[in-house]
Amino acid sequence: MAAPSKTSDPKPTPFYQQAIQLAFDVANGRHALSKLIPPALFLADALLCGLIIWKVPYTEIDWTAYMEQVSQILSGERDYTKIRGGTGPLVYPAAHVYIYTGLYHLTDEGTNILLAQQLFAGLYMVTLAVVMACYWQAKAPPYLFPLLILSKRLHSIFVLRCFNDCFAVLFLWLAIFFLQRRNWQAGALLYTLGLGVKMTLLLSLPAVGIVLFLGSGSFVTTLLLVATMILVQVLIGVPFLAHYPTEYLSRAFELSRQFFFKWTVNWRFVGEEAFLSKGFALTLLALHVGVLGIFVTTRWLKPARKSLIQLISPLVFAGKPPLTGPEHRAAARDVTPRYILTTILSANAVGILFARSLHYQFYAYVAWSTPFLLWRAGLHPVLVYLLWAVQEWAWNVFPSTPASSAVVVGVLGVTVAGVWFGAREEWEPGTKSSSAKKEEAAMR
Repeated sequence: MAAPSKTSDPKPTPFYQQAIQLAFDVANGRHALSKLIPPALFLADALLCGLIIWKVPYTEIDWTAYMEQVSQILSGERDYTKIRGGTGPLVYPAAHVYIYTGLYHLTDEGTNILLAQQLFAGLYMVTLAVVMACYWQAKAPPYLFPLLILSKRLHSIFVLRCFNDCFAVLFLWLAIFFLQRRNWQAGALLYTLGLGVKMTLLLSLPAVGIVLFLGSGSFVTTLLLVATMILVQVLIGVPFLAHYPTEYLSRAFELSRQFFFKWTVNWRFVGEEAFLSKGFALTLLALHVGVLGIFVTTRWLKPARKSLIQLISPLVFAGKPPLTGPEHRAAARDVTPRYILTTILSANAVGILFARSLHYQFYAYVAWSTPFLLWRAGLHPVLVYLLWAVQEWAWNVFPSTPASSAVVVGVLGVTVAGVWFGAREEWEPGTKSSSAKKEEAAMR
């Protein structure tokens, strides 16, 4: 009689391995607990904002100047060339004026700084919530979300300095939020309102235009959206355009502004002589236009399944729309939430990289973009965190040094090059990116 065979039970997985696997699953969005990461981080950041206001002294930079400028406008002045504050003339579009007029009244003519800080803490939290929603809609992994709340410089820009960039950034992310949900009218309106606060949002305009063109599904709809954006800008500026149109446009959208070497965050390493030279400015402009052209022709227009020349030719030579109805609808299907976020943030990163000069408040346009773009570049999470930390260090060096400014430009350069190479499949029509395929395989 044969002896019974011995069957060995599989060894149970050690507890520490189970814990590590659970952590990886949660961090990569493969567990039910992953959904708790954004709200938990949001609540933690709300507490952090309260602690900052309580413990860290307020820093006066532009707030008093904003209030002085509003006071002159309330006194009847409409000539932008005559409206000044302690730190210089008024150089922002009229939506900035309206927002800070409201704050002027809410904060007892700007004297109640504590209330202003509390209002900006609320503004920060609203913006953070929108950013998190955009990341989630684009299926970004939860391990990126801690980077959205850890920036010292970003908290300072909002809660300790009350810059107008905070409102411009909110409008930009709100525009992305609604564009991701295919609400083209709301997205276009919110974007142009942000542009009415500060013209820095012009850096994202090429991408916003392409998203509206491809996503709306109709060339006529695109033209109506563009007309609406222009009309809103005119309506915003009416109180000033009606009296001093040239003065308003030359100051609110000044493109020939002089920059001071002592304040630059990004180009200190090139030296003052090169920084102030016209040749350097023209080189940056040429590089900006050139890299934008590369992104437009090789990445952003891919859903159209036509080259730029093929899109322009029917319009110029036959007066016909660039895409037929079926072609436009096919392109619109490829304008996904991830495509929208990648395209707009990459345009912003290109503009920031080649900006003539960056001041510290410009980090508001960078901090929440970098984690997503580095992930879209296909970098390992450790490298994403490392580059984010190096960038954060560089933007917190004051005054900037040749080393810190080189790091600022270097990380931006890596981000732009990385997203062009790493996210190329994202812009291919009808294809899924390698990261999306990996996510689906992991879920299975």
